[in-house]
Formats: sequence, C-alpha cells, structure tokens
Amino acid sequence: MDNHLITPAKARVSVPVIALGFYAVASGYLMSLIPLMLSHYGLDTTIASWLASSFYAGLLVGALSIEPLVTRIGYKHGFALCLGVLVLTVAIMPLFAHATVWLVARLVAGIAVAGVFVIVESWLLHGDEGDRSKRLGLYMGALYGGSSLGQLGIGAIGVSGTLPFASIFTMLILAIGVLLFAKSEQPETTQSTSLTFKQISKLNHAAIIGCIVSGLTLGAIYGLMPLELSSRGIAHDDLGSLMALIILGAMAVQPLIPFLSKYLGRTLLMALFCLFGVAAITLTAAFSNIYALGAGLFLLGMAIFALYPVAINLACDNLDANFIISATQVMLFSYSVGSVLGPLVADNFLAGPQGLMGYLFSCLLATSIYMLIASVKTKGRAMAGE
Repeated sequence: MDNHLITPAKARVSVPVIALGFYAVASGYLMSLIPLMLSHYGLDTTIASWLASSFYAGLLVGALSIEPLVTRIGYKHGFALCLGVLVLTVAIMPLFAHATVWLVARLVAGIAVAGVFVIVESWLLHGDEGDRSKRLGLYMGALYGGSSLGQLGIGAIGVSGTLPFASIFTMLILAIGVLLFAKSEQPETTQSTSLTFKQISKLNHAAIIGCIVSGLTLGAIYGLMPLELSSRGIAHDDLGSLMALIILGAMAVQPLIPFLSKYLGRTLLMALFCLFGVAAITLTAAFSNIYALGAGLFLLGMAIFALYPVAINLACDNLDANFIISATQVMLFSYSVGSVLGPLVADNFLAGPQGLMGYLFSCLLATSIYMLIASVKTKGRAMAGE
C-alpha cells in the first residue's frame, strides 16, 4: 500500500519538473539572447525594453485566460500545447527580422509562458499543504537551475546566427517529449473553481504586493541586465557568467525558504529578503571590481528570486484546493503587471549614475518598509485574537 501511494506522488511531481527544466534552459538563454542579438538582425537596441514589456504583457493576458484550457484538456496536454506555441514564436523570429514581428512574437510567447507557469504551479500546489514549500522549492530549483544553464549559452553558443535559435528550439521539443511520452499522474481538473472578485480582494495583500514587486524587479533583470552589464564594459563571456550567478543565487536560496518559513512569518520573511537585496546592491556600488559585482549579483539573485515562492505560498495558505488554479492565476497576473511596468520604468534609470541597480535598490527598499509594517500589523491582529 505504501508503494502505491508514494509512486504516483513522485511521478506527478517529476514529469512536470523535468519538462520545466528543459523549458527553463531554453528560456534562460532566450531572455538574455534577445537584447544582445538585436543589432545582429539590424534592429534598434532601444526596443529591448519594449520587447521585454511585450512578453510580460502576454504573460498578463495569459494569466487571465489559462484556466479554461486546463479544465478542458488537462494539465499535461495543456503544458505541451503551451510549449508548442512557444516553439512557433521562437522559430518565426530569425525568419522575419522586423520589430513588429518580434514584438508580436514575444507577446504570444508571454501568453504561452503564462500557461506554463499556471499549470506547473497549480499542479505542484495540489496535495498536502505541509509539503507545498518543498514542492515549490523543487519547482523553483528546476526553473532557476535550467535558467542558469541557459545563461551559459551566451558564451558557449554565442549570440549570432541561427544556432542559438536552433538550440532553444531543441530544448523546447525535448520538454514536449517528456510530457507526451513519460508516465505521469495529474490532479483532477473538474474540481477547479474561479475566485470571485470579492474573494480575490480578501487574498493576502502582502502576497499580492510581493508578486507585483517580484515582477517589477525580475522583468527589469531579464530584460535589461544584459544591457546594463554591457554598458559597464563586461565581455559577452563574462556577461553570461554574471547572469548565471544571479540564477545560481536564486537556486541557492530555495532550500532556505521552507526552513526559514518554520520560524518566521512569510510577510516578515519577504521584508528581510528585500533588505538583503538592498545590502547586495550596496556591495556592487561600494566595490568596482568584477568579483564584487559577481558576489553582489549572486546575493541579489537570492533576495529577489525568493519573493515569488514566498508570496504565492502565503496566498494559498488555508485555501481550498478548488481555488488553487484561480489563485495561481491571480498571483501570476499580479506578477505580470509588475513585469510589464518594470522594464519601462527601469529604462528611465539606465541613463542615471546608478543605472539599473538604482532602480532595483529603490524597489526593494520601499517593499521592505511596506512588508515590515504589514508584518507588525499582522502580528498585532493575531495577538488581539482577530
């Protein structure tokens, strides 16, 4: 009996996580590749921020519309379909090197990736609440680990020609193959129930703010950090390694989140991670050598990439399983709002003396203050018995 119970659980988690890992390698490479190869295809580098915002606008649209797809065709086939659409958007970009085509392709890609995130997150959030942090840690580890490997493609494969796109295409096909041919168990989709606007308004506000800030910061990092590092005179080989350090920091923090959540409230935890990020940025400003920059980016990755898993776990605390897909959509929508605005707002900081780091510093400092206040209020209500 024990083996019968354990095996499906492992299968249910391993298949989406492995497929996500292949996707993450492709996505990590692609996100850093796009702003660097604009000039290779004769496109103006000033559209880099618009391409990032177009992608996250698609993420926002997809976050609102993915639930019917999951309900109709299930988690596994929905995941495969979203990856298939993403493959098409990747294939079209080198064939039609025009700004409008790329903007539309990134918009559609964002919609597809929203489906990937909602499906995998809600897939892993089903089940025992006590194990959610561990499952989310596994999810984040696969996502960020794959992204880290993808960043190394900048130096290993390059940023010109069709080989980068062919490599990305191959990884996505492998992800689809895992989903279609590996055995897996998936949650029942008939139990999904949409949250009403009133129920959404009662979700934890700190969780929603955490997702928005995660989008504001990560959208800017993915869309503009390669340009920020290039403007500092960083060579492409070192640039890929520095971007990988951000993602490695994201991986390193994932095992810490479940451990720290046992002793600290999740709102306070987000406040502390934001302060940690402020300290990391201060390190990069205090020392000008590349080793200090690498250490600061690693610590910054730990801080910023911790926000989303903590926030989404906070949002799903004590939530009925029927509402998990809908709640995941709300959190992804919040993240997407921040992701759309992040690159556009951060673009105004690039010309300043502190550049992108000044933008990230401002976001994290303001968020830490908000989360500290919210944490105190939450503790006060708990002590009052409310």
